[in-house]
Amino acid sequence: MTDLTKIPVTVITGFLGAGKTTLIRHLMQNPQGKRLAILVNEFGTVGVDGDILKSCADENCPEENIVELANGCICCTVADDFIPTIEALMALPRRPDHILIETSGLALPKPLLKAFDWPAIRSKITVDGVIALADAEAVAAGRFAPDVAAVDAQRAADDSIDHETPLSEVFEDQILCADLILLSKADLAGDAGLAAARGVIAAEMTRSVPMIAMTDGVIDPRVILGLNAAAEDDLAARPSHHDGHDDHEHEDFDSIVVDLPEVADPADLASRIQRLARELNILRVKGHVAVSGKPMRLLVQAVGERVRRQFDRPWGDAPRRSQLVVIAEHDDIDEAAIRAVLGA
Repeated sequence: MTDLTKIPVTVITGFLGAGKTTLIRHLMQNPQGKRLAILVNEFGTVGVDGDILKSCADENCPEENIVELANGCICCTVADDFIPTIEALMALPRRPDHILIETSGLALPKPLLKAFDWPAIRSKITVDGVIALADAEAVAAGRFAPDVAAVDAQRAADDSIDHETPLSEVFEDQILCADLILLSKADLAGDAGLAAARGVIAAEMTRSVPMIAMTDGVIDPRVILGLNAAAEDDLAARPSHHDGHDDHEHEDFDSIVVDLPEVADPADLASRIQRLARELNILRVKGHVAVSGKPMRLLVQAVGERVRRQFDRPWGDAPRRSQLVVIAEHDDIDEAAIRAVLGA
């Protein structure tokens, strides 16, 4: 690669818990001879996804090539955060062959694509493709809207009124911007769920975009990297609910960080997290937890009532600190109630 060659960038977007970090870990383990760099944009001040990816760093993607921007949407802080970070990655002693950007689960991808038109970087990088992950089981069940049937009924009754919820708008903006849609967690969805998810997504699309089923982030990297889409030059084909607006807001969503004491029973914690989704409409919980008597830290990832937990690495000399990031729509963040359920 010469200094005049544009570095390809793949933008990986998708709703909360769709499996973006798992996909990137798979790409890191199967880089196809490419030296990778990764930019992770989190929602919330505690960077869980970036920490997970740094624990997988290797020769093809060393830790210094993994950069995390937390508590701020990169498309809203272009001059302050995004441009300097991209320039720093391009200035590494060994320039990366390909950059992966993992957006926040609440991010709208189109404003980010517009950032690639900034003069400081336009001649140096190009958007190789936008990959949207959709949780097939969740999409099939319509979980990106509180009550899909009720919304459809309202639209049929009065189609002059926009009854879309913020969650569905985020989902639609992500898939409408995509060059490729990955239906994640195909094993949980099953054939019927995958068919239903394809139908839901196809009904929203304005152009033909491939949809591929995927489980545990495993897919041939050749399908992901090297699309040569130059997406920054193709914005008109990627409609958004926010077209015509100079910026976009994230005030529909909020997050808090909850510190916990050491946990004696991980199963009880999982049950409490399920209560958050069921009783308080919490969308996402993620973080690390110290379990009494265990030298390993417990990684917790929850989407709605689906809670996954695993011991990922020893605490070592790091403080045994339990912290969970809790994300929900703005009106559903009741900090006192959340802390009470979690026993904080």
